[in-house]
Amino acid sequence: MCVRHWFLFICICIASELSAQTNYCFRVYLKDKGDSGYTLDSPEAYLSQASIDRRTREGMFVDETDLPIAASYLEALSAVGACPIVKSNWFSTVVVISEDSLVVEKLKSLSMVDSVKWIWKGEKYRPAETLPDDTSLSPKDDPVAEPYGYAHKQIEMLNGIKLHEAGYRGKGIEVAVIDAGFKNVDRITAFGSIHISGTYNVIAPQESVFRSNDHGTKVLSCMATNLPGIMIGTAPEASYWLIKSEDERSEYPIEEDYWTAAVEFADSVGVKVITSSLGYFFFDAGELNYNQSQLDGKTALISRAATMAADKGILVFSSAGNEGAGHWGKITIPGDASKVVTVGAVTNEQSKSSFSSVGFTADSRVKPDVVALGTGCTIIDSSGNIQYANGTSFATPILAGLGVCLWQALPWLSNLEVINLLQQASSQYQTPDIELGYGIPDVFKALQEERRNDSTSK
Repeated sequence: MCVRHWFLFICICIASELSAQTNYCFRVYLKDKGDSGYTLDSPEAYLSQASIDRRTREGMFVDETDLPIAASYLEALSAVGACPIVKSNWFSTVVVISEDSLVVEKLKSLSMVDSVKWIWKGEKYRPAETLPDDTSLSPKDDPVAEPYGYAHKQIEMLNGIKLHEAGYRGKGIEVAVIDAGFKNVDRITAFGSIHISGTYNVIAPQESVFRSNDHGTKVLSCMATNLPGIMIGTAPEASYWLIKSEDERSEYPIEEDYWTAAVEFADSVGVKVITSSLGYFFFDAGELNYNQSQLDGKTALISRAATMAADKGILVFSSAGNEGAGHWGKITIPGDASKVVTVGAVTNEQSKSSFSSVGFTADSRVKPDVVALGTGCTIIDSSGNIQYANGTSFATPILAGLGVCLWQALPWLSNLEVINLLQQASSQYQTPDIELGYGIPDVFKALQEERRNDSTSK
């Protein structure tokens, strides 16, 4: 796959410019993608067979959005002093970095460039100097009598235990977890049974996703753990791609480009499901902030990327955000995207968690779509121990894992049909509101009703 060559190109650019002075990143919008040499007749040259097969199953086709950007375009950008660091084939954009803020004028003068937007400034990313530690981290928590251990409540609320008992635990489904990092997942014995298909660090492809930030570690534990008596996740037999897209050093719109690249990578390797607990609305440079009128699923690049992934047959879960008690209050992007499952949070009493962001979208669509336990969630931290945590970040993978199991049980459904099924099997489907959306899904009820409808139609 040509992806390897792109990784090498990024690594060369990063290694060649490690100056400590301020650098600037610009998103370059191209008029077209040029002649890359790739064709729609030979998609295996830039997509995995699994990605092609997923499209075939969903009745979709490889199209112009899938074609790579021409290498000659990347070289032309680099020639004016702007080093490409991340790109989007879907949207014909390239993010470039330069120490010269005035390089934007040179970029605009290039014939293939449509427009340019400033999206980041700061010190260039420096590779971590810490050496890997291969010491195992084992849980110190005592087992309990309940098979699902400390995670019993979060799966029981969604009636997921019955779905597991029916034999559906995610086997055969490829899932991408897009997050800020998966610290120590490779060392924690509780994750020893997880099937990890691969990893990708969008920020620094040469660095491990296991050496920084443990947010993704906690998120992954909600789905993938399989420790009877301690914790069983909601999709313990699924296969996982672990993708780091968040640069935690700062908050700028470049995060959208990283996330979009992560989603495109996930698509290229053939995942069926994406879960992401990242959301944005304000940045370190206030003039780049979003306003609530832009929560329409069509304005933000990241939201359009989420919708595009759905259009390519991927089932996407996105956290609603934790702004419910803050001045913003509303869902964050890409939770405003259409055709994705936006997940809010509730307490054990099934009332909205105070922090859970609310809807609707700017164009009056129901968001969040559904909710799951988000207050007092059981997670595994980067030391390998059970902890309790709050956030739509954890409600999302808890539900996403059961969405994986539901799709395993009903493989003839499309991704959008799975979303409709989850909504219809939720506690307030007839009366959705801005706090809980369609409510709390009953995933086993969803399975039963779909099977009943399927048998009736035959």
